Amino acid sequence: MTIKWVKVDPLVMRGEPFLYGTRLTVRQLLELRRDGHGLAQLLTEQPELRVVGVAQAYRYAADHRESYREFFGRAGALVGPGLTDEEAAVLPEEMRVPGIVVRGPGAVAAKAAARG
Repeated sequence: MTIKWVKVDPLVMRGEPFLYGTRLTVRQLLELRRDGHGLAQLLTEQPELRVVGVAQAYRYAADHRESYREFFGRAGALVGPGLTDEEAAVLPEEMRVPGIVVRGPGAVAAKAAARG
């Protein structure tokens, strides 16, 4: 059985797209990411989440940018920490989208520069 990780049901969560098996909407997940929540913190605070579900929610947002434009930076990447290469290693290659699911190539350098 294939699981559809992001669901849309007008009778659930007021019709907002949500993550399968949770009470967390894609918008709420993106707000957490924007506020600096990395994967480890998300999985600790929301134990029902799965790495693949988080990745699919990020991809869903990228496919529906018009609904989530406030979560994208000028370069087109999602704002906030994405998955590290190590965290994304469990995902199929086609799901490891740089800047959307996986931290963009400049993310480590930018973080180091910000620390001074």
